[in-house]
Formats: sequence, C-alpha cells, structure tokens
Amino acid sequence: MADEDRSSRTEEATPKRLQQARERGEVAHSQEIQVWATLCGGAIALAMLAPPAADRALRLGLRFLEQPETMHVELSSMRVGFGGVLLEMAVILGPTVLLLGLFGVGCGLAQAGPMWAPERLAPQLSRLSPMKGVERLVSARALIDLMKSVIKLAMVMTVLVLVLRPFAAGIEQWPVLSPVVALGRSNDLLIRIAAAVAAVTTLIAAADYLYQRFSFLARMRMTKQELREEFKEADGDPQIKARIRRLRQERARKRMMAAVPTATVVIANPTHYAVALAYDMAAMPAPKVVAKGVDRVALRIREVAAENNVPVVENPPLARSLHASADIDDEIPPEHYQAVAQVISWVMKSKRERPSP
Repeated sequence: MADEDRSSRTEEATPKRLQQARERGEVAHSQEIQVWATLCGGAIALAMLAPPAADRALRLGLRFLEQPETMHVELSSMRVGFGGVLLEMAVILGPTVLLLGLFGVGCGLAQAGPMWAPERLAPQLSRLSPMKGVERLVSARALIDLMKSVIKLAMVMTVLVLVLRPFAAGIEQWPVLSPVVALGRSNDLLIRIAAAVAAVTTLIAAADYLYQRFSFLARMRMTKQELREEFKEADGDPQIKARIRRLRQERARKRMMAAVPTATVVIANPTHYAVALAYDMAAMPAPKVVAKGVDRVALRIREVAAENNVPVVENPPLARSLHASADIDDEIPPEHYQAVAQVISWVMKSKRERPSP
C-alpha cells in the first residue's frame, strides 16, 4: 500500500502545501550540516580563541600553585574565591561557546529560515509506541542513515590517521615537555584535526543536504486528486463557478432582450449575426449597441424586433464588423459612422414615407 501511495504521488508540491508543512515544522533539514558548522566553529575557536584562553587559564592555575599562602579557608573568603573562579572561567569559555552557538543557529537559519512551529513541541503519544519505534528502526530511512554513519566514520578515521601520522614519531617526548610547549603542540594538533575533519564533512554535509531536500520534496508530492482539491479550495468549485457564470449570462441575455424593443434598427445577416442599435439625435452623440448575438441569440433578437416593429436591415459585412468591434452599451466605433448613418437615414425615411394607419 505504501508503494502504491508513493507511485500515485506524481505531482510536485504546491507552495501552499510547502507552507503548511513549514507551519508544522517540516522542512528540508540536514543534521550533517549542523555537525559541519560545529566543527568549523570549533576549528576557528581553536585557532583564534584557544591560545589566549589557554594563557588566561594557565595564569589562573599558576596563581593557586605559586601563591597558596594568599588563600583563606574561611567560608566567606572561599565563596568570594569560588565566585571569582567561576567568573574567570566564564570569560575564558564564553567566547568559544558563543561562537559555536552562532555557527549552529546561523546554520539552522540558513537551511530553513526563521520558523515557529508549536506543533513540534507538543507531546506525541505515537513516539512512545514500541511498534512505531521498531518500524523506525527497520525502515529504509534507518538503513540509509546507518550507511551514512558507516561511510562518515570510515572517512573521518582515514583523515585522522593521515593527520596523526606525522606526530606519531615524537609522541613519546610529550610527557617530558614543559606545560606551555605541550599545550602549544596539543592546540596545533587539535586545530589540524578539526580542520581536516571539517573539510571531509563538507562533502558529507553537501551530499546529505541534497539528499534530505530530495527526500523532503518526494514526501511532499501530491496526488492528482489532492491537487484538484487544493485548486477547489483556492479558486472555488469549478461546477459552482460554471453555474454562477451561466446564471450571469442568462440575466445579461434577458436584460439585452428587454432592450431590443427600444432599438432604432437591427442590422443582421440572414442567419448568423444580429446587432441592435439605438439612436436619439437629441440625446446621443453616436448610435449605441443595445443587443447583439450570433446564431440562436441573433435569431431571437430578430424575432423580438419583429414583434415590436423594430426595422431589421440585412447588411452582413456591417453586422459582422459591429458585432466584433463594439460591446453592449458601447457607442459604435467612428469607422462605422458613415455606414450606420446611411442605414438609420433609410430607416427614418421609410418611417416618414409610411402612410399613417
């Protein structure tokens, strides 16, 4: 069933689905990049912050070793001394901790941006289920994570062997070195190790981020039905929209037919087009289209015109041109003034010549 579900999810996730996932705290996130950022921060801290911190820690220790007679064993003095030591340690370790925190937070923001997802903080009983735990352990994702860990461990061990090999020859001399020299060499070795491991994890982190993003987008894929449902929610049900459109068109057609009896003339061709024009020389600067249509609508316009004694003039080219160039309640374009004026003049002349009943 799971394979069938994955095979049916063929559509890319929409921005709305990705935003909903983000609100739940689901984003493409690589833990390897967090590890890489921590290693980079540690390498920088060892190179830039460790020497002065070590020097300060050494001076702090020497003060207790070289001047033991200045120490007081009274409770109040011990409290003051202990507080001073804690403050000094905070000054020594604070910049390193701050740097590592900035690297970690900055890396998280770079991957997903600022995000607030209270659902991730809510307790979930499914996490306490033994069956769910077993499923997670034997899942394909757990197997991939295990393979990644083995490959990463092998690469890191290889790098450590390459970095430590040059120092192995003189390692037996370190116990007899002075503390200052030993600390200097240890710091140099740690910097080399951190830099080498950070360089290796750069490749691992980049590959893992690409995999995590691909996996996340694959999980976010949608079925065609889900895509249709989302479009319905965003734009409304197409059937309801079509019904509303039909109702509007019907109302517009009824208003148009009600205006045909007020027309001065209907210009038509025998079967396809009909355009009803109204013109009042005293009130209108130009004739106005009050109704138009093709085929069945055109036939109905001609029927209504005949029922109300509105003249119908057959002029196929003019009928097609007016239907294409003017909408209902619009004045006719200037290029048709002369042709329409001739038609209206003929209609007016016919009415004058018609004998009174």
